[in-house]
Amino acid sequence: MSINLYALSFDAKDPAALARFWGGVLRREVAEDDGVYLTEGNAGFRVRFLPSDAIKDRPNQMHFDLTSQTPEDQQATVARALELGGRHLDIGQGPEITHVVLADPEGNEFCVIAAGNNFLANTATIGALSSDGTQAVGYFWSKALDWPLVWDQDEETAIQSPQGGSKISWGGPPVEPKAPKNRLHLDVAPPPGGNAEAEVERLLTLGARRLTTGQHGPDAIPLADPDGNEFCILTPR
Repeated sequence: MSINLYALSFDAKDPAALARFWGGVLRREVAEDDGVYLTEGNAGFRVRFLPSDAIKDRPNQMHFDLTSQTPEDQQATVARALELGGRHLDIGQGPEITHVVLADPEGNEFCVIAAGNNFLANTATIGALSSDGTQAVGYFWSKALDWPLVWDQDEETAIQSPQGGSKISWGGPPVEPKAPKNRLHLDVAPPPGGNAEAEVERLLTLGARRLTTGQHGPDAIPLADPDGNEFCILTPR
């Protein structure tokens, strides 16, 4: 038995406001149930927003790469994000770069990718959760979620659900120093009838380790992947 990707969770100073921003950008409905969240959409997972007072002092370990169907679609997504409270972000990208780098109202980075990107073809509005991480982490999550590797070259890896949807990618070395607690983390859960503790033991054999604190909710079992990035296992759902 494997676990399912239930949600990507954002730590947020104002969860409701950040949910409204991302709901508008992604054109998803905002709901409340164990935190504020966006419905699954075509990515195949929820986006949750959880309260946190942590200060953002470095780029996130993970960010969205949003897809575009046409140049006009890319421009419309950028305009919508800016109107909702986003801003342009300079990370040293040159004028030859075709994607647009933005930040949401709490400073979380994301990119709006130009139309015609082959890597993100046949994905979702969230084309990828683009991550800073080693090849070992890509292998770990491939086995953890039972998702095939769709890219494995020069220590860069990417996985995707057999049902399609968003990819999760890791850029390989060099990996930036980790924040004391990542602002974005994955929430996974066994399917109905599954056993969360049994899945914990399976993930430990794959290279995860237990954490004592760091995640949200009494039903969240906190773990870290082989790079030390936090994630949690929820009760079956």
